[in-house]
Amino acid sequence: MKKTILALTILICTFLQATAFAQWDPIVRLSDNAALSYTTEGVNCIASSGPSTHVIWQDERGGNWEIYYRRSTNGGTAWEVERRFTNNSGASYDPSICVSGSNVHVVWYDNHQGVPDIYYRRSTDGGANFQPEVRISNNAEDSYRPTITTSGSYVHVTWTDERDGNEEIYYKRSTDNGATWGAETRLTNNSAVSIENSVSASGSSVYVVWRDARDGNFEIYFKQSSDNGATWGSDTRLTNNPSHSTYPSISVSGVNVHIVWREFRDGNDEIYYKNSLNGGTNWGTDTRLTNNASQSYSPVINAQSSLLHVVWTDNREGNWEIYYKRSTNNGSSWGSDERLTNHVASSGSPSTSASGTALHVVFVDGIYGNEEIVYLRNPTGNFVGIEHISSEIPNGFSIEQNYPNPFNPTTNINFSIPKSAYVKLVVYDMMGRVAAELVNGNYSAGTYKVDFEASKLSSGTYFYKITAGEFTSVKKMTLVK
Repeated sequence: MKKTILALTILICTFLQATAFAQWDPIVRLSDNAALSYTTEGVNCIASSGPSTHVIWQDERGGNWEIYYRRSTNGGTAWEVERRFTNNSGASYDPSICVSGSNVHVVWYDNHQGVPDIYYRRSTDGGANFQPEVRISNNAEDSYRPTITTSGSYVHVTWTDERDGNEEIYYKRSTDNGATWGAETRLTNNSAVSIENSVSASGSSVYVVWRDARDGNFEIYFKQSSDNGATWGSDTRLTNNPSHSTYPSISVSGVNVHIVWREFRDGNDEIYYKNSLNGGTNWGTDTRLTNNASQSYSPVINAQSSLLHVVWTDNREGNWEIYYKRSTNNGSSWGSDERLTNHVASSGSPSTSASGTALHVVFVDGIYGNEEIVYLRNPTGNFVGIEHISSEIPNGFSIEQNYPNPFNPTTNINFSIPKSAYVKLVVYDMMGRVAAELVNGNYSAGTYKVDFEASKLSSGTYFYKITAGEFTSVKKMTLVK
């Protein structure tokens, strides 16, 4: 009997492990040439909105480093042919990408006009066409490692700049979706090194983190603007220990600000996490996300309301692999590590984006004999994109009719709450069974837009129900395929 129970237990565990990994589709190779191809370490090189997914990277195939671009218009199921994004005599490096609806924004640094400067291109038709490049920085010293984010019609860019005699963090914004650009703003001002910047925005708030050596060793610092980058608050030191803290990544949803970084305090490099649930005013304690005797590198975080996704590189298995971890409650607790790659070649520099029910991951992999860009997708995670679309306090609780309706496969649902509340938004089929859980967590007062992607559901009538405090409302929507 004991042997039977043991055998059954092993079978069940094997089935559960297989089920967990089965959520991830097979690897898709996005670049294919004999030269080197790289994503930017610690920076988002993938962005998604609804069914569209966009990937950017640097490539040496022509004997010169250039930026390449590729997109999918059906949630990562199929990919269009790659496109060469830059074409000049200089070298182009370290691209970063973000997307909002049909607006796609890309930055990189390039030395084709003498010294490395920051350049920008945009598409207003979902990546079908890109407008000519715009030079964002222009000085006699090096500017590099740009990062980009968008909120509404505002586009925010940060980078590292050497014009002041040492590395400092600079910022520039556009108020009209990248059509025109304002003046540069110097965000840091000290005699030490400030590098490895990361930026995120929600509503009128813009948040920047970076690595700073002003304290005698590298620590993570934070800075915030509450008026779309017009003015900035003071620097806030987020880490405080005698070891080095490096490569921070930031993502924000509403007033919830989340960062991850690489930390050496444990005798080897591990991934740490920290959050603020009130727009950066107060910060929680450090949370150690990895715990093994090997090295963990290049963390990137992506926030969807209370759902957080973290990817990183780890060599606990003897070679570099991509790992994933998530929290469903704004970082209060975390699930177990999930290994996304498993082969003898090295994998590195991952970044991630979520849209609708799909989670997208892109990284560099040597499985094909040289470094190539590869893509992974989890289409069944019941992920959902949630955007805080208004800072105004509504008069009462409400939920709007989804638009478009009927829809296929993506629709939007807006809801408003006049005060902080625990909100649940659930989709049911005609039999009353849960088809998707879109919202489940605490939200501050405001208006929110939920992107619901239903490609895995069958055509038919569905109901969505919101519960916020004592408020409850049910509406009907129709999926037509």
